[in-house]
Amino acid sequence: MIETILKQVQQGELNIDEAKKKLALYEDLGFAKVDHHRKKRQGFPEIIYGEGKTVEQIISILEAIKAREEEVLITRVTEEAAVAIIKKHPEFTYSEISHLVYWKNQPITYDESKGYIAVICAGTSDLKVAEEAALTAEVLGCNVKRFYDVGVAGIHRLFDQLDAIQHATVSVVVAGMEGALPSVVGGLVSHPVIAVPTSIGYGANFHGLSALLTMLNSCASGISVVNIDNGFGGGYNAALIDRLASKG
Repeated sequence: MIETILKQVQQGELNIDEAKKKLALYEDLGFAKVDHHRKKRQGFPEIIYGEGKTVEQIISILEAIKAREEEVLITRVTEEAAVAIIKKHPEFTYSEISHLVYWKNQPITYDESKGYIAVICAGTSDLKVAEEAALTAEVLGCNVKRFYDVGVAGIHRLFDQLDAIQHATVSVVVAGMEGALPSVVGGLVSHPVIAVPTSIGYGANFHGLSALLTMLNSCASGISVVNIDNGFGGGYNAALIDRLASKG
């Protein structure tokens, strides 16, 4: 990339100021410093956390990232903010279930030549978090297979999908209530399991704390746990593992 920019300057296709902007590691917007070097360091571009930001701030950041032709993913977007973003950038997509807004250079497709991430969800009430994980992984370029409503209350539903789950490179297991599903899956597969507790449950669930503690105390090996309702974290970590697995 650096060589290309220098050649463009040499050939008069770029002036010095334009070249400096392209070579900068980050772009200072005043209220935010957009990390344009992150994809080179980590393999994925900067993700925008939408909660707490104004619509104007979100749009300014996404435009800075998109100008580099990078895929754009915005998490925790309110419906009001999503409508405003889509109105100005109709090429973006809003997922009402996961509250994600995203754009890719190429549409999301399933590549049969690669492995896949299994996103496993205990109940329909956990779909918001599960879809946040699944779409995050897809926007980052991974294949995803969804296995929803296969919780321990009707464990035969999980067993009906077990062969496909066992062939995944990594599983993201999303569950609320007592959070038992990751332990069950962890005892049945030979790949890493990322457990995502959700805040779904009655009073003694303590807004997901009981599910979190169950997952942290699992006796099944190979389970890592992210924070309560952090579908993004589960999907991102799964994408890192899947990328390493695809390198063989």
